[in-house]
Amino acid sequence: MKVIKYPTKDQWTELLKRPALNTESLFDTVRSIIDKVRAEGDKAVLEYEATFDKVTLSSLIVTPEEIRVAETLVSDKLKAAISLAKQNIETFHSAQRFVGKKVETMNGVTCWQKAVGIEKVGLYIPGGTAPLFSTVLMLAVPAKIAGCKEIVLCTPPDKEGNIHPAILFAAQLAGVSKIFKAGGVQAIAAMAYGTESVPKVYKIFGPGNQYVTAAKQLVSLRDVAIDMPAGPSEVEVLADASANPAFVAADLLSQAEHGVDSQAMLITTSEKLQTEVMAEVERQLAELPRREIASRSLENSKLILVRNIDEALELTNAYAPEHLIVETENYMEVAERVTNAGSVFLGALTPESAGDYASGTNHTLPTNGYAKAYSGVSLDSFIRKITFQEILSEGIKTIGPAIEEMAANEHLDAHKNAVTIRLKAINK
Repeated sequence: MKVIKYPTKDQWTELLKRPALNTESLFDTVRSIIDKVRAEGDKAVLEYEATFDKVTLSSLIVTPEEIRVAETLVSDKLKAAISLAKQNIETFHSAQRFVGKKVETMNGVTCWQKAVGIEKVGLYIPGGTAPLFSTVLMLAVPAKIAGCKEIVLCTPPDKEGNIHPAILFAAQLAGVSKIFKAGGVQAIAAMAYGTESVPKVYKIFGPGNQYVTAAKQLVSLRDVAIDMPAGPSEVEVLADASANPAFVAADLLSQAEHGVDSQAMLITTSEKLQTEVMAEVERQLAELPRREIASRSLENSKLILVRNIDEALELTNAYAPEHLIVETENYMEVAERVTNAGSVFLGALTPESAGDYASGTNHTLPTNGYAKAYSGVSLDSFIRKITFQEILSEGIKTIGPAIEEMAANEHLDAHKNAVTIRLKAINK
């Protein structure tokens, strides 16, 4: 990790750079895959599964028998952990239900909103180096609460054509409608446009590598909605002298092991802590099974020493981390001043991995500085709000002349006439 002490403000932009993710350079390759899937459906997806995932499949859909077998392969201990996580995610997201309120803006003019679940949603669950069954819960549970009628899940199979049993167990538990053996760009294209097997969906959720990210960006230009722009995972720990260096190091490494392009940052007011964390990272890294991945990630990572907590907060809000852990003596006061972050973890006993798995909050979050403008996935991500309005005779009499005047001045005479004709009718 790079050790930086007391950077000046003109160094911040360079200091806060993420690992480069140039998805635009992949667009031509990705577009050709999307176009082939759009034209040839299942045939193209099966061909790309053979090419990219090195598996020969006769069918894309996961059968009920495969789901039943998968359940027997998941230990009771893991089932209990997944069930506990599901319960907490359900509790937290259920509390986000929208309650529409009728508002009378003027006498005889009533407006309100109704929340409606997106009818068909697609969930992408990466295979890669780790089976992300936790992401199944993070996406399928709120989709079910929102009332989405069809929840489609795509995830790449292994070379024997199997899906990790924990992914299948979590999907069944969370209420996924259909599961398909498809990964990468071909999975995104299949959900965006539909194939003989895979239904077309209205919005696609889920993380993925740079090819998946590029595919989501391309299909979202005009054909389907996506959850948010996403890049490699990242964490920042904001800490003072009271922080436990072993805890801080563990938090940094928990993010570093996600992938070689992940980023972990420490911003601290304590030079002693900076030194101790560096040593502790090296000690813990040596014991990690995924130390090669974590080591490469740490090349993108930094330990930054600043003068005071005000500077630490200013730098943090400029960085806008996906995950922010606040390990300071007065962490609640510090948290009040955080304006840009995806999800915030407060105090020494709140690791980022709690949010990744089982506290109940969602771990699908904006990366790459998008936390300045985007929220993480929530119940709202799976719903649309439809507005309604009802105008009675006293209402149209009151606001009608204002509508006529505004429409006339915008030279939209038919708009004006839609009011005028009604005013004449009720004034007869």
